[in-house]
Amino acid sequence: MTTVFVGIGSNVEPEQHVRAAVQRLRQGFGTLQISPVYRNPAVGFQGDDFLNLAVVFETAAGAAEVHAALDAIELQCGRVRGGPRFAPRALDLDLLLHGALVTESPLRLPRPEILKYAYVLKPLADLAPGHRHPGTGRSFAEHWREFAGKDQPLVAVTLEGL
Repeated sequence: MTTVFVGIGSNVEPEQHVRAAVQRLRQGFGTLQISPVYRNPAVGFQGDDFLNLAVVFETAAGAAEVHAALDAIELQCGRVRGGPRFAPRALDLDLLLHGALVTESPLRLPRPEILKYAYVLKPLADLAPGHRHPGTGRSFAEHWREFAGKDQPLVAVTLEGL
């Protein structure tokens, strides 16, 4: 079994879409550990605030299979492909880590956004502070303590039903 971390984000009916994503991930992958949920401003475009969190689960599925399942869940929840990269999203599911896999192709793992955006790193640091980033060998907690982007605003929110 492989430990998999997935980032979840939405700024279009985010409460509804985040709950639906968690439900579908449970249906597909079983037991999830879930980070706190954070509200943050849209990054790279003007838009409504996002809700972001991370989940971790164990699976025998390979990275490509997990990625395909995440794409299917996004589509089921109203994600429209083909638009601008930085735009409102009904649902964004990002495969952040698949075990200790470090690769550039066909997927980029670990996702570089982990060390770039507070809304990705902080949920990981909350969820699994001692887990080591396979590219740096340092824990999520260490990365968060030294994170240069702490000026990126995050507000913890309660989302019932997760």
